[in-house]
Amino acid sequence: MTDWLIEAVLLDMDGTLVDTERVYIESLTEVLTELGLPDALATCHSMIGLPGAECQALLVARYGEALPLADINRAFAAKRDARFARGLPVKAGTLELLDTLHDASCKVAVVTSSSRKTADLHLTLAGIRARFDTIFTRDDVDRGKPAPDLYLLAAERIGSAPRNCVAVEDSSVGVAAAFTAGTITLMVPDLLQPDEGTREKCAAVLPDLHAVLTTLRQRGRFVPSALG
Repeated sequence: MTDWLIEAVLLDMDGTLVDTERVYIESLTEVLTELGLPDALATCHSMIGLPGAECQALLVARYGEALPLADINRAFAAKRDARFARGLPVKAGTLELLDTLHDASCKVAVVTSSSRKTADLHLTLAGIRARFDTIFTRDDVDRGKPAPDLYLLAAERIGSAPRNCVAVEDSSVGVAAAFTAGTITLMVPDLLQPDEGTREKCAAVLPDLHAVLTTLRQRGRFVPSALG
């Protein structure tokens, strides 16, 4: 098995490091259902991995221009924030992965479709904001995921070729971005399993971040030091 020469690990945030996607889906599904809109859950699932503006456009395209977006946004925010108040858990294996990468002196960055404000909030609520010196968000590029721009920018700014970066994603949208950028793409599916086209873009599809760490130990050679 060919070793991966890894200079950096680039981590998606929502659904990958922190369990926010479930909060988003549950909150918005409730709002759409209360409005009597059809196929609420399927509509919300189709938004996974997309930036907020594209989610709004999708809602209008699906339900029509008369959709009361402002009311929906207010109701969604209230339900979301009520859930966040109960705590925002990290995904299984997050802390172990971050600890091990830190000990290995491996460069790590967050690469997220969320805004800078949202990224800071979610990482803070999850108790891991201080672990990241480098965060790339939707605010940093003209085109968000599934375009490769965020990953290309991240690789450039941290000084590594994309082929020497491992990207960890939970959604087909994120996988498309990471793959097109030329990274070693690992997927840990969150709420939806990947289709065959998405699987083909991945170096591996894994059950959780514990498995990501095991895979990096087995297949990765790190610069400047290897995982112990």
